[in-house]
Amino acid sequence: MSDVRPNTEGNGGLPGSPDAPAEGRRRTPWPLAVVAVLFVVVPFLTWYWTWFGRSLSDEEIGKYLSEGNPRHAQHALSQVAERIEKGDAGAGRWNAQVAALAASPSPDVRMTAAWAMGIEHRSEEFHAALLKLVEDPEPVVRRNAALALVRFGDPNCRPELLAMLRPYDVSVTEAGTTLTALTAGSHVKRDSLLLRFTNASGETKEVRAPLPGTVERAAFKDGEKFAAGAELFTLAPDEEQVTDALTGLYFLGDREELPEVERYARGAEGMSEGVKAKAAQTAEAIRRRSSQNR
Repeated sequence: MSDVRPNTEGNGGLPGSPDAPAEGRRRTPWPLAVVAVLFVVVPFLTWYWTWFGRSLSDEEIGKYLSEGNPRHAQHALSQVAERIEKGDAGAGRWNAQVAALAASPSPDVRMTAAWAMGIEHRSEEFHAALLKLVEDPEPVVRRNAALALVRFGDPNCRPELLAMLRPYDVSVTEAGTTLTALTAGSHVKRDSLLLRFTNASGETKEVRAPLPGTVERAAFKDGEKFAAGAELFTLAPDEEQVTDALTGLYFLGDREELPEVERYARGAEGMSEGVKAKAAQTAEAIRRRSSQNR
């Protein structure tokens, strides 16, 4: 049986002769070969240098925390958090830099910093920074800070935990005319496009989801005008937010949060039986704690 293998042109399955004369074979010009390599190497390097799972040295962590690149800062924060979780006593060397990122202009960095600081719940420096972040203008930052404060046992997290159980209204700062808009029932992730509109100057602008969830109400349809400050959408929380809030309130909730918790315990639309059971456990914990504190 004759030997069958790809020939030098890459046509698999065609017979090739090992004794074929060299001058009869086509060679790929070196510039094309370089371009082909770059198509593979450049995306790989881009992925490798931005992948948060890539281990950083101590020097890289210190540099990334202070250089001002948001993605690098998040990468370093994830590495610091991992070291804290593993009980690395040396992770405290970056506490000041991590706390300083609570004032970062990037919401994503502030959000990640809040999460990382919640892992080291013995640091008063982190505690103080989180008390500022729980008042942040960005809801996703406030919520991460509130969940982190649960680990500190600080009841200042309770107002935001309660907000996580309720719908969130999305408004706009300027008047405009809707070009395209999502409709009620649409599921969104954080930063999903909710609405595209034109303002008074004719510029095209966008409104994006500040939180994940489901569009419970869409106030305007395509082509409709709205005023500055108008509430465009109401977003119902997703199951992960509700579960996180119930977990926090299980430990720190009081009677003020009980009506909202009991609403989920009765069964809320779009929520699983697991959420219903978690809400029932949280409601019972709140009632028990309230009776003990009388």
